[in-house]
Amino acid sequence: MSKINIKKGDNVIVLAGESRGEKGRVLSVDREQQRVLVEGVNIVTKATKPSAKHPQGGLIKIEAPIHVSNVSLIDPASGKATRIAIKREDGKKVRIAKKSGKEIK
Repeated sequence: MSKINIKKGDNVIVLAGESRGEKGRVLSVDREQQRVLVEGVNIVTKATKPSAKHPQGGLIKIEAPIHVSNVSLIDPASGKATRIAIKREDGKKVRIAKKSGKEIK
């Protein structure tokens, strides 16, 4: 299993699929399935029964997870997709954008 360099709260861009080119913030990361849930991306319609949360029931639109290989971190300098490097500064690991050399927070 490969390492996932994307964390909750990161800004990412979708590289492949129906939502290609869309940008969003990562809501959750499933490391076992290698999937990420991105805000406003890969919206699916789900049929629900009436419940306390949705008393009417019916169709609701929610984000579905997408594979981590289909997203890339956004470079803070240029706003485009970038790979990352890990550097140690003062004994801590810091993620650096390969394109600009800026730190990814």
